[in-house]
Amino acid sequence: MSRREQKQAERADRLAEEEQALTVLAGGRSQRNDRRDETSGRGKARKGASDGRLDGRDGTPDRAAGTGTTSGAGRTGGAGREKAPSKPKELFVPHRGWYGVGGGRVGYMDPPTMWRATTVQACGMWPFAAGSGSPMTGVPLGQHLFTGATVCGDPLNWFTRARYISNPSLFMLGMPGLGKSTLINRMLIGLAATGVVPLVLGDLKPDYADTVRALGGQVISIGRGRGGINVLDPGAMGEAAAKIGGEAGEVLKAEAHGRVLNMVAALITIVRGRPMDDHEQSVLSAVLHHLRERTVEGRALLLPDVLRVLAEGPPRVRAVTLDRGDDARYRDAVDPLHRSLLGILDGPLGDTFASETSTRIDPNAPAVCIDISGIGEADTQLTAAAMLAAWSDGLGTVAASHALADAGLAPRRWFFTVLDELWRPLRAASGIVDRIDALTRLNRSLGLGDAKITHTLKDAEALGTDADRAKARGFVERAGMVVCAGLPKTEMEDLGKVVGLSRREIELVSSWSSPPGWGVNGDNEEPPGRGRFLIKVGGRPGIPIKVAITDAERRLHNTNTRWTPNEDAVEQAAARAAAQVARAAREGVHGLPGAGGPGAGAAAGRWTA
Repeated sequence: MSRREQKQAERADRLAEEEQALTVLAGGRSQRNDRRDETSGRGKARKGASDGRLDGRDGTPDRAAGTGTTSGAGRTGGAGREKAPSKPKELFVPHRGWYGVGGGRVGYMDPPTMWRATTVQACGMWPFAAGSGSPMTGVPLGQHLFTGATVCGDPLNWFTRARYISNPSLFMLGMPGLGKSTLINRMLIGLAATGVVPLVLGDLKPDYADTVRALGGQVISIGRGRGGINVLDPGAMGEAAAKIGGEAGEVLKAEAHGRVLNMVAALITIVRGRPMDDHEQSVLSAVLHHLRERTVEGRALLLPDVLRVLAEGPPRVRAVTLDRGDDARYRDAVDPLHRSLLGILDGPLGDTFASETSTRIDPNAPAVCIDISGIGEADTQLTAAAMLAAWSDGLGTVAASHALADAGLAPRRWFFTVLDELWRPLRAASGIVDRIDALTRLNRSLGLGDAKITHTLKDAEALGTDADRAKARGFVERAGMVVCAGLPKTEMEDLGKVVGLSRREIELVSSWSSPPGWGVNGDNEEPPGRGRFLIKVGGRPGIPIKVAITDAERRLHNTNTRWTPNEDAVEQAAARAAAQVARAAREGVHGLPGAGGPGAGAAAGRWTA
């Protein structure tokens, strides 16, 4: 509690005590008045009795009247002599307890627990029903910050059911540590419960691996020594093409070939730092066709097979190089490509893409997460290559699922992709910008909703080329939903030029970016903007919400795990220290560290605590 709140509480307690004193004083004054009235009544009664006796001696009034007077006086006197029942004194206790030592005073009172239910379930407890104006379609996100009404929403339900947006996409911005990935994690859980398949194609922290495991989904680890992806493997698209067969199957095979070709070209672009030449793409395509025609069915193609074909130089590959039978011309045409492929296998990408896929994506999994958190922060080339491979494999699985559904061989499924920490893949390679740009334009036709998370709009300004910067700025403009956590005022003003924010909304979101006050001394104090978001859709007024996570979500989603003490390690260290103390006690005082004697040196060497 701050000093100001403490003073206010003390002032309230003093006012309560003064009110109690006034109440007691008023009660005493009332009792004195009652006694005064009682005394006055007795005096009047005695006076009446005396008058009656005098009248009786004179004989002027009749006896009946005297008797009546005496009787009335007697009754009055008897009533006056009866003591009025005193009001019991009520013990007053301030609502925060008595101020002072031992008074039981509490500085802060927890608010009562609030429960939410439908009017059908709690109609007797709260029979009043009224519309609140908050959207109720989609995943329950939290409460309206001002009205307390429940707010629901997600890109897929607002696109398919409510039709609030024309594009099933979400773009989120906010300062670190304010709960951005927590809100997306809630959407992921809610959508999975309705049959939507969450796809986290490149979890960088990881933030979603534990949640996907809890949902019964598939978690695939990619990195050096962890697992790899065979970029020549058509994956789910190849299996779907074989199952569909006929003309539709051949079309799917051709699409799978183009996806593999683009993936290898992207890897070469990452290694070179520039795109491939046009004739090199033709040579690479011819090599892939040659390998598929001559490889036994069931055997996966690998990048070392491409090197072997380039070294052999079969007629189909030589025809595209225009060597005209001259071996030197052929070598001049394919040697740069050969060197780049060697750089992929033996260079910074290591063996991540040199062998078969360690774990294939299961098309029937309820959720999929490709975990690339094992790749170091400084290893930008491998990060970019792993993300490109993960997106290629994941979107290939989506295409295969829709092809099977179109052929009537599988039920229709919707997918929800999550791209967290957008700034990292955008800076890793230009190929990812093009891939995400295509996704934001074609996700309606792909049956795919997406959520992109970054910190500020300035992340797009840090890209290498003007073309990439222009494409990244378009992500916000084409997003169906824009969600803002706490942001600086200058950033909100720039964002307002894109999504149309009012002055009140800019000030509200800017206030959430402030840190806690200097007087905060509690262990669980949070920044004022944590869990608060503003949802903007088109020109509609923003919806401010407050998200309160459950215990299950808190266990599954902790982005500060590295700052949490390792209790097991602490207990093990304490056990080791206790064992050393017990051993030293058995050996005697000379076994203790620093003690003199012949065992001092040996004991000092054994002690590590």
